[in-house]
Amino acid sequence: MELRHLRYFIAVAEEGSLTVAAERRLHTAQPSLSRQMRDLEYELGVTLMERHARGIELTPAGRIFLDHARIALLQIEAAGEAARRAAQPPKTSFAVGFLTGYEMEWMTPLMGLLHEALPSIEVTIHSQQSPDLAEGLMRGRLDLAFLRPEKNAPGVVYRLLRTEPLIVLMPAGHRLAEKAAVAPREIAGEILVGVPNSNSPALRAVTDAYGKRIGLDLTPAHEAMNLAMAISLVASTGGVSLLPLYTRKLLPPMVVSRPLTGAPPVIDLALGYNEANTSPLLRTLLTRVEELKFRAERA
Repeated sequence: MELRHLRYFIAVAEEGSLTVAAERRLHTAQPSLSRQMRDLEYELGVTLMERHARGIELTPAGRIFLDHARIALLQIEAAGEAARRAAQPPKTSFAVGFLTGYEMEWMTPLMGLLHEALPSIEVTIHSQQSPDLAEGLMRGRLDLAFLRPEKNAPGVVYRLLRTEPLIVLMPAGHRLAEKAAVAPREIAGEILVGVPNSNSPALRAVTDAYGKRIGLDLTPAHEAMNLAMAISLVASTGGVSLLPLYTRKLLPPMVVSRPLTGAPPVIDLALGYNEANTSPLLRTLLTRVEELKFRAERA
């Protein structure tokens, strides 16, 4: 088995079509790609995908293999990145990632600690979705990140910073805006703006689990790829959205938030880093996490 087999299989699985994967992702001939997939299945001794007229569907074995193939490629890329970094002269730089929106609360306290530890440090900031931040940590592109505790992120260690409730976002003129708090049953039948599992798996899992607990189908009518899009969709569709508490600091006047009654769903914010990262500055910061949280609370 070669690395190209893993890359080809991942592309086919994600596109759901041999033809689309060949043309758009791999820029190769479809017959050649089909042959590569058959060779992979022959070597493994299992069927990874069922071929249909409209595309392909992964078998149970194929779904398991996809998870491991993704992790294997990430680890190989991380090894290459680590080797390149080791071959370069040491630099007094530090790369930090923020789940978009959390910069407002955590950047100033963090920068204070960084410059106290090393005044001449050059800090680069990245604002991304949580899975992208976890990938950056795995590949050695980030030293530290404020993110959700993501699954399938080997080598990444998390330190809990906060557990925060989800709140309801709605247009300022919405009927529920008159209430001090919203009961879960009151959002039944509303247009729901949510997040896709592809770029916000932790938040989607929390929302789905909450819906199951209260007996409501919280499948979103519209999926937002980022926070700005979610707020825009709430305002434009007249719908509602369940998002973490921190989003209330980012709302324009035409969108308001209300807490949920009862026991609301909650989601964790963590400080993540790669356990293989030997940066002395990172190790210093990890001894001051409680101070970081204290400074953020006072900001």
